Amino acid sequence: MLPFNFDYYTPKTMKEAVDLYQDLDQQGKQPMFFSGGTELITLGRINLAYTEAVIDIKDIAECKVMQVSGDHLFLGSSLSLTRIEEANLFPLLTKTVSEVADHTARVKITLGGNICAQIFYREAVLPFLLADSQVLIIGPDGEKIIPINEIFQEQLRLKKGEFLVQVATETQFIGAPYFSVKRRQQWETGYPLITMAALKIDREIRVAISGLCPFPFRSKEVEASLNNRGQSVEARIDRALAVMPTPILEDVEGSAKYRLFVLKNLLLDVMAALDGVRVR
Repeated sequence: MLPFNFDYYTPKTMKEAVDLYQDLDQQGKQPMFFSGGTELITLGRINLAYTEAVIDIKDIAECKVMQVSGDHLFLGSSLSLTRIEEANLFPLLTKTVSEVADHTARVKITLGGNICAQIFYREAVLPFLLADSQVLIIGPDGEKIIPINEIFQEQLRLKKGEFLVQVATETQFIGAPYFSVKRRQQWETGYPLITMAALKIDREIRVAISGLCPFPFRSKEVEASLNNRGQSVEARIDRALAVMPTPILEDVEGSAKYRLFVLKNLLLDVMAALDGVRVR
């Protein structure tokens, strides 16, 4: 149970959802867009989230899209992680989201809910950062299509009254060689210590990481270090570790030092899997 009451709305179109938000905001109801609801329930119970009006976008057709059209894969923000996993249209995404929480939770967690969440991990965004995907966003200023690497800077930088509708990914990235791994400190479905996704495009390795910092990220500096074939694999990885974003997380799951130790070994695995190089 949540410690507060709220009005519940189910708009059928994007315009209706945007108009509803503006009306409810003017009434001071602190409206919230909603698709899966897991975060609202979790954070609301500990007084870290509050709203007097929930706008559920699950009935909006554009938010439910899951199809390949032309040279793009389109995925709606209200698709559950389980549906994405079962369809397996983007193998790297499938592998990455299949290890988010447990199956019971993945039935409820949506693609948009995970990407826009307040939690540190948000693993579902990693494959899209690597694939230079684009996002469709709608708000008071209308529809916008923006490269995800421009609008996702530690979090999806949505303006007030905007919500994520779809993510579009070019099919050339979907069939590329990939690597995805999650390391946990404790039990099989516990919080991750580090999650890493990687793609190999035009002989270059791309990596995106979750759990190292308080936000998921892809770093061009890290990738430049890993792809510097003029150096040994050990030197490349050491340089990549030196240019990681900060701060490094320190929590009950693991210290910063331990996280970097785990990350170094994961980078060795990535280099072995996608570049065929190993430390002797």
